Amino acid sequence: MEQSLATSASSGVVGAALGQCYVRRSAAVEGKQELRVLLGVTASGKSELALELAERAGAEVVSMDSMLVYRGMDIGTAKPTAVERIRVLHHGLDLAAPSDVFTVQHWLAATEVALADIAARGRRALLVGGTAFYYKALVHGLFDGPDVDPALRASLEERYEREGAPALHAELARVDAPAAARIHANDRKRVVRALEVWHQSGRALSDWQREWGWDGSGANERPRRVVELVPEPERLEQRIVARTGAMLDAGWAAEAAAVRVSGGFSSTASQALGYAIALELHDGLISRELAQQRIALATRQFARRQRTWFRKFREARSVAALERPQDLAERVDEVLRWFDWA
Repeated sequence: MEQSLATSASSGVVGAALGQCYVRRSAAVEGKQELRVLLGVTASGKSELALELAERAGAEVVSMDSMLVYRGMDIGTAKPTAVERIRVLHHGLDLAAPSDVFTVQHWLAATEVALADIAARGRRALLVGGTAFYYKALVHGLFDGPDVDPALRASLEERYEREGAPALHAELARVDAPAAARIHANDRKRVVRALEVWHQSGRALSDWQREWGWDGSGANERPRRVVELVPEPERLEQRIVARTGAMLDAGWAAEAAAVRVSGGFSSTASQALGYAIALELHDGLISRELAQQRIALATRQFARRQRTWFRKFREARSVAALERPQDLAERVDEVLRWFDWA
């Protein structure tokens, strides 16, 4: 099914001392339809559970993963297979070329189209993924902040390079301590954006976000029922190592090289976990064993960051991940009851 990237026409505008700040309220936030969401860290088994849930409930899966949107990036992102996509209709996959910049705004627009289409056909929608920012934006709407000032951004980017991440993060801590507390110094994009908002509007990013419900206050939130699949740490470690090996065996390095020669990775696609290491393997710079070790380590670190984000979502009901094949039916029944789909 073709997915539209049309932007939402719904927006709010508030004045600021310097410039304008925009907050987009998507139809998803304003509507009455209650969401059903399955969250889980990478390699937690959420895709397997989602397939069973969707089949039992007559639902279609809407991806909430920022890397599944890219065509040709299938192995390294653990994209649902062709067989799985025949078994259950999926939305939000293969929306852009890896050379395209694909933002949360694009994802929200495509997701609104998918949710409306699913509802119009009398089907249920199951949102599945691990991109916490996408979930947050869908539930609260998207806080955009001031329009980008290219000169200011270039100046901040140059300072980040010249002065280093700690210096700009310290500056952010002085003007917006709450934002600095949740944004890591090495998260260049978010540090620069938070400083942009401060310089352009004279107000802290955290102030704008609190005003528009991004502080967890509950204002303007979309109704939803949320389940987080939580694996045991040791079991997750085993799954990560096994999955990484299987991906490399399936041709991940060749896939990464194919993307590189067919247009390359955009600034957003280049954030995909493990692809840079897979390219090193393809180019003969590292061994297969070292590539697997490094990707598995990066995946474990990423899963910890995901889990930190998910703990902020107090509405999520924790469900133990699948440890044995016989757990699947029990988990499906438990989640369907919580979703009120039983």
